[in-house]
Amino acid sequence: MWSAYLAFYESDVNEAVFETTFARLLSDDEPQFALIAEAAGRPVGLAHIIFHRHNWRIEDVCYLQDLYVDPAQRGLGLGRALIEAVYAAADARGAPSVYWMTLDSNETARRLYDRIGEVTPFIKYQRGAIR
Repeated sequence: MWSAYLAFYESDVNEAVFETTFARLLSDDEPQFALIAEAAGRPVGLAHIIFHRHNWRIEDVCYLQDLYVDPAQRGLGLGRALIEAVYAAADARGAPSVYWMTLDSNETARRLYDRIGEVTPFIKYQRGAIR
């Protein structure tokens, strides 16, 4: 499922990243988790979440890093169910905030996100070359 998600975003990770990520997801000592949606006994969707501290809150916040539903299963409410499960996991851990990012061109996902979340005015930056 994660490989399909990475392919959707035209991305890839090397085997060491793949193995480390799944070791972390399965560890009781890590603040990150995976939720899986199943249909007929097989995985059809996933959500990767990370709980972390935040300087503007006492409580941890929840970052929904990855969300993916098999294209053949889209439109059945699985993406919404996964996000609602993330909300429930955050509530269970006392994390009042859940946030995520998506490409501005991901119109299909954004139609869902607009119904169950609030778009923020923030723009993401990441490390680049210093000029």
